[in-house]
Order: sequence, then C-alpha cells, then structure tokens
Amino acid sequence: MSDPQQPTFLVNAYADPVVVKVMGKANYLNCNSFREFIGTIIEGGCRRIFIDFTDCKGMDSTFLGILAGTAIELRKLSPAGELVIGNLSERNYELIGNLGLQNLLTVIDDAESGDDNLKALENKEVSEAKKILEAHQNLTKADKENEAKFQDVIAFLQNQVEEKEHT
Repeated sequence: MSDPQQPTFLVNAYADPVVVKVMGKANYLNCNSFREFIGTIIEGGCRRIFIDFTDCKGMDSTFLGILAGTAIELRKLSPAGELVIGNLSERNYELIGNLGLQNLLTVIDDAESGDDNLKALENKEVSEAKKILEAHQNLTKADKENEAKFQDVIAFLQNQVEEKEHT
C-alpha cells in the first residue's frame, strides 16, 4: 500500500470521464507515473478526463506543464477530447490562471460528478473489484516497471476490496 504521507493519485480509469484525484502535492518528484497513466488512457481511447484537486496541497510547473500537454493532446483528437479540472483551492486556481491554462482546459467549481465517478469502484461487487485488482496485479507481474504505474490503482482497489469484505 502507498504511504499516506506521500502524494498519490487515485484513479477510476473505468469511468467516463476518467477521474483522477490528486492527494497531496503534485510535483516533478511524483508526476511521472501520472503522465504515463494519462498517455496510456488516451492511447486506449479515453477522450474525457476529470481531475479533482480537493485534496491537492499544491502544484509545480512540471505538473502544470503535464496538464497543459494533456489538454493540447486531447484537443487534437478527432473527435476532440476534454480535460476538466475542479475543486481547486484559491492558490491552485491562481497557478492555473497565472499560466493561462484556463484557456486550454475546463475549470469547474462544483465537481460532484467527479466524486460520483471516483466512488463508482466503491459500489461494485467485491468479486468484480477483485477481478479488476487481479488484472492490475498481473500487469505488475508481467513487467516490474508497471509497479510504479499502477501502484495507486492497486492500493485503491485493495482498500475497496478490504472494506467490502469487512462490511
């Protein structure tokens, strides 16, 4: 399981839009796996991504550059995709605005639909969550480099399975 003191990215790659919840600070030290994940889902046909910043403690220019690149890449697709971000703190909103990123992506204040999609995995049956967890664990067995790419997804799914089994 990931260290609760470390920044993480919780994801629901099976929702439409795909939902990413940023927990902690998003910076050059931890955003490489995020960038790889975004690239993978876009290659897989994803056209809509929602990023929830409710628990984001800050962002650096590297992470902001990844957001910009993602928004540009999604706009180039046919049909065009969209990057939506929501629940920004005042400081994070300021960072987005100072760089003009609000012109590339959609900023929303009330992002309850993102929360609903992130909770979608919580509402699945334990057996289905176990199958999804097992699939991701198989990816890490197939190639050790996939461990970093899917560690947060696996941790999220393990928590969901454990919670469902104990209820």
